[in-house]
Amino acid sequence: MESNQIELSFLSIFTLITFFIFLLFNKYSHKIKNGVLLDQDFSKPQAFHHQAISRGGGLSGIISLNIFFIVFYLIYSKILFEYIYVCNFMFLVGFLDDLRTKISPSKRLILMIIFLLIFIYFIPIEILNIDIPFLSSLLNSKIFSSIFVLLCFLFIINGANLIDGFNGLLSINLLIINSILAYINLISGNNEFSIFIIGQIIITLSFLLFNFPNAKIFLGDGGSYLMGSLVALNIIITNNLNADYSSFYFCILLFYLFFEVFFSFFRKIIQKKSPIHPDDKHLHMLVFKRVSLTFGKNKGNYLNSIIINLFYCFLVLPAFIYAKDPVISRYWFSCLIAIYLIIYIRLYHLTKN
Repeated sequence: MESNQIELSFLSIFTLITFFIFLLFNKYSHKIKNGVLLDQDFSKPQAFHHQAISRGGGLSGIISLNIFFIVFYLIYSKILFEYIYVCNFMFLVGFLDDLRTKISPSKRLILMIIFLLIFIYFIPIEILNIDIPFLSSLLNSKIFSSIFVLLCFLFIINGANLIDGFNGLLSINLLIINSILAYINLISGNNEFSIFIIGQIIITLSFLLFNFPNAKIFLGDGGSYLMGSLVALNIIITNNLNADYSSFYFCILLFYLFFEVFFSFFRKIIQKKSPIHPDDKHLHMLVFKRVSLTFGKNKGNYLNSIIINLFYCFLVLPAFIYAKDPVISRYWFSCLIAIYLIIYIRLYHLTKN
């Protein structure tokens, strides 16, 4: 009982601290280095704002997260090495672009790969439970395991960065995923890890207050890389702690973040475009074009996020009933791919016409 009271008190105080950190960056980040954090690029495909807005959301998030690491250690005497290293370094890689440092997407990708491989191999970060027999045996190889985990990180981190163009789209999606992960760990008795995920939910909610429906602050690349790293680690560790759950169920949870990048990569290659440069043919942009025809661009921005995440809930939440059944989870994941492709093709032709 006493432990629960300490945890609740900590989460309450952390909520206030996090809110004020975001509030301070919302008010004063334009004063940092002559407004270097202000997003004034209105010509990029994913830009839907018409005035300078701070990209201080990521900086607010990483400061709040590191405060959480310190207090978590004081309460539980545990240092979350994998989170500390991966999240801070991935944030820095993205934050370089937020500071307007001239670094090409390919160089940024190389930096991500180098840092991630070092952490995955030496910490180490492993996926212990997987429902595919031939992959399960291959994961016994340290080299193959490291490459496999690396690809998981790259897809999720870049997926988070890819959809972070509309108010609330990424943050609402992460709130849904992390709420499910927190629930799974709570009912499984992984209370300390649940508290950590709840801390991330608090950070995401604090950001959402300043980003939705009208944006006063953006995550920036640093923030989207940070959030992508967090959810990737959350999924891996939850999968490892809960062997009775199908690993395909966790793939279902990450379906939107993962498949958006996977599909876009091959689509751009077929269209003879650079797979690492953004365009305006992603699913969330096609949905936005249709929604904005009815509601206008300003309302279409946040309504797009609501529509996509409601549809995500409709497709993903019922799968929790069969989360421990690997066969049903596998077929469910396959159905999600088919539904995505049908919707995308239909929207693509409608938008083109």
